[in-house]
Amino acid sequence: MKPRSRRAGPRAQRDSREQKIPRERKVSNERTVSSERKVSSERTVSSERTVSRERKISRGTRGAHDRSAAADRNDSRDKLHKVLADAGVGSRREMERWIVAGRVTVNGSVATLGERVGGHDRIEIDGAPLERRAAAVARVLLLNKADGVVCTRRDPEGRPTCFDGLPRLTSGRWIVVGRLDINSSGLLLLTNDGELAHRLMHPSTGIDREYAVRIAGKLDADMERALREGVLLDDAVARFSDIERHGGTGYNQWYHVTLTEGRNREVRRLLESQGVRVSRLKRVRYGPVVLPSTLRRGDWLEIAASDVAELYRILGLPKPKLAIASRRSTSVLIPYPELKSATA
Repeated sequence: MKPRSRRAGPRAQRDSREQKIPRERKVSNERTVSSERKVSSERTVSSERTVSRERKISRGTRGAHDRSAAADRNDSRDKLHKVLADAGVGSRREMERWIVAGRVTVNGSVATLGERVGGHDRIEIDGAPLERRAAAVARVLLLNKADGVVCTRRDPEGRPTCFDGLPRLTSGRWIVVGRLDINSSGLLLLTNDGELAHRLMHPSTGIDREYAVRIAGKLDADMERALREGVLLDDAVARFSDIERHGGTGYNQWYHVTLTEGRNREVRRLLESQGVRVSRLKRVRYGPVVLPSTLRRGDWLEIAASDVAELYRILGLPKPKLAIASRRSTSVLIPYPELKSATA
């Protein structure tokens, strides 16, 4: 027979409840502490994420600032071949050839094509330091080149050059604009400003050249059409933008032809492609500049300051420092549209 369990009395029940209360309070406290720790942890993670984002933004801002500063520095630095041309050493294309040949150094190191330089960089050519000049007076000469004259500074065969007899410059040197071969004559421009020479010669400006050419026989309609539409030469397609007959006697006939490029012997090669022999070739116009009929073969004249300023305006260049105008100067320019800028 099982003994009956004794039911706890009121006092025992009260003691049991009192013992449960501390345990419940302990559990509640533990839950509170855990919750507080969780909240604190979440706040810490959130704070760390915020700091991380702020650091990333700061790094991005600094990076953008550094890139902007670098861009500003590059904007204030010019390409080396342009600096050399502006100093009057030679044309941009000639300076590019010098750089490729290793003749130019920057801060003691051999320069590379496309390198940019600033005002504090030390530039040397063939070991001699470059003399940077302040804004020099822009000068342009017009030479009526004779046959048998070469467009080089020094000729190993001792032939006369287009630089013989030109006025001396205090700084820089004369730059030929659009060379003529030894058997061609006529208008030849020379300047002491490399940027002007670059604009005058760059194909992107679209500046045209007009030549008087004497040929054996006449051009028929098919020949003229082919020369206007374009002929494939060795290097590229070439064409005349204009062809005009200017008379002649007997078998010798004169024509005026115009083109917008100045590749090597281009006029002769175009006419020879049609079986035509050229006996004389003379350039009579270069863009807005015309050859004066009064200028004798082999002589030169200095273009007036007003014409030089107009030439810069046509080419979209800033107005240069000009010489004092001469009262007896005669214009050698014809009306000409303003040209688009050339690329670097």
